[in-house]
Amino acid sequence: MGLCKNLVTFAITDLIVPTVYFISLSFKRRSVILIQTWQEASKQAYAIRQTVFIEEQGIPKELELDEFDPIAWHALAFWEDQCIGTGRLVAVNQNAGQIGRMAVLADFRGQGFGKAILIQLIDLAANQGMSTLTLHAQVSAIPFYEKFGFMAQGSIYEEAGIPHRNMILLLPISS
Repeated sequence: MGLCKNLVTFAITDLIVPTVYFISLSFKRRSVILIQTWQEASKQAYAIRQTVFIEEQGIPKELELDEFDPIAWHALAFWEDQCIGTGRLVAVNQNAGQIGRMAVLADFRGQGFGKAILIQLIDLAANQGMSTLTLHAQVSAIPFYEKFGFMAQGSIYEEAGIPHRNMILLLPISS
């Protein structure tokens, strides 16, 4: 069932188009994490990213969308019927992926939604046969990612006006 013990996971895989959908329902049945293509997720994912990155953090609007959105898997976290968080996984190559654009609306932070999004993205990467995950962590978020086994690498740098540091996670190789 993946890394998260309190979520029930269902998977539907389309082998022609590299799209995997995961629906994770909490036992409270009030939250769900969906993994979708950009075509399916763009409206809701961008709304979350606009609120968190552009409005709250002051990241320039022109930096928010990039060439990786159309080829990434996007996680959307819902509380009841409201989309409250997002994150994405980009396949860098057959064995490696990059997690990014992790964001949860302010009123829902600290309640486990970021954790649920990250766990689903890590599980998705493992299910896709990836052995390495990287991410560009905002320095303030490094302790969050370390809880999942990510290790900081290299020095701190500025990205979109915010201090970041690269992190890496080696996934167990499944047989």
